[in-house]
Amino acid sequence: MTVTHAPSDQAAERLRRWRLVLGGEADGTGHRPSGRDAAMDGALAALYRGADAEGGRGAARSAGLGGSAPQVARWLGDIREYFPTTVVQLMQQDAISRLGLDRLLLEPEMLEAVEPDVHLVGTLLSLKNALPETTRETARAVVGKVVADLERRLADRTRATLGGALDRSARVNRPRHRDIDWDRTIRANLKNYLPGAGPDGRGTVVPERLIGYARAQRAVKKDVVLCIDQSGSMAASVVHSAVFGAVLASMRSLDTRLVVFDTSVVDLTEQLNDPVDVLFATRLGGGTDINRALAYCQSRITRPSETIVVLISDLYEGGIRNEMLKRVAAMKAAGVQFIALLALSDEGAPAYDRAHAAALAELGAPAFACTPDVFPEIMAAAIEKRPLPVPDNG
Repeated sequence: MTVTHAPSDQAAERLRRWRLVLGGEADGTGHRPSGRDAAMDGALAALYRGADAEGGRGAARSAGLGGSAPQVARWLGDIREYFPTTVVQLMQQDAISRLGLDRLLLEPEMLEAVEPDVHLVGTLLSLKNALPETTRETARAVVGKVVADLERRLADRTRATLGGALDRSARVNRPRHRDIDWDRTIRANLKNYLPGAGPDGRGTVVPERLIGYARAQRAVKKDVVLCIDQSGSMAASVVHSAVFGAVLASMRSLDTRLVVFDTSVVDLTEQLNDPVDVLFATRLGGGTDINRALAYCQSRITRPSETIVVLISDLYEGGIRNEMLKRVAAMKAAGVQFIALLALSDEGAPAYDRAHAAALAELGAPAFACTPDVFPEIMAAAIEKRPLPVPDNG
């Protein structure tokens, strides 16, 4: 007689998870999904298993999504119910790349069903010239929601970090007596404390370095130029740059300019009060002429020693390479703080031109990827003219 023991709760949960991962018939795991699990399994199968099994876009459609907007909209609603937001966003990205759903995003009911994120904004911006009139307002609302979420996440910390850097950069190190900031002066000189050296036998601090308040007329504004590559691979960086551009433009101590480029150059500074307008004015895709973009930025610099130029590009230059490098060298020689970011996104270092990155590093302008959370620290270091906290690109 054979006795079959029921699996433990832990083992059963493990089989359940493997079944959802592997899909297909239940024979491999002995677990057959039901109820909510069956619905989750169907949502996964509609996107992945047909394409994996037969290796084609049409096969994936026949697996469950089809080419019908209502059918896809229902699927989008299902995955939002069954999976957390981060998983939903990943599945949407896969649906767009595997099934060509970007065409269906031209329909309002589809846009209302999706979970907005930075990648979806990039897709919408690449489609903006094809958007029918009935979809434009919905698309703008989707982009506006993502922008508002990014501003809530990034704006306060950016203003606080850069405000502190501007304050420190403006402090006077040889102040007159009435301008001395005694609190900061004492803290800066605590290492010079001498016990028992005071006239009454108490300890005293010898102030080797005096720190003063910056007088209003001495406070110097900084000029910031954001020079953004709008080629298709830079979509997430373009979105974050528009948000940061608006935040920087709102700070009185910064004079911010935002320039986007492909093979042509467009100055969007006048639209910085509305990052959604900035994004809809971009043109994702096309070639890249970094040299032309830097030539334009260089022509707008009037105070090199108080200017920070931030180039955000994967450095695949279609223009004149040697001229590009000469412009960077000339700006740095004039006193410009030059920052080269391979990306401004949460995705790490992208594919990039390593020869150009190495050439910039030789000029004292190392190129590296930067996440939105780190960007304020990078800018603060540039404002204070101290070494940049360069992350490891891996």
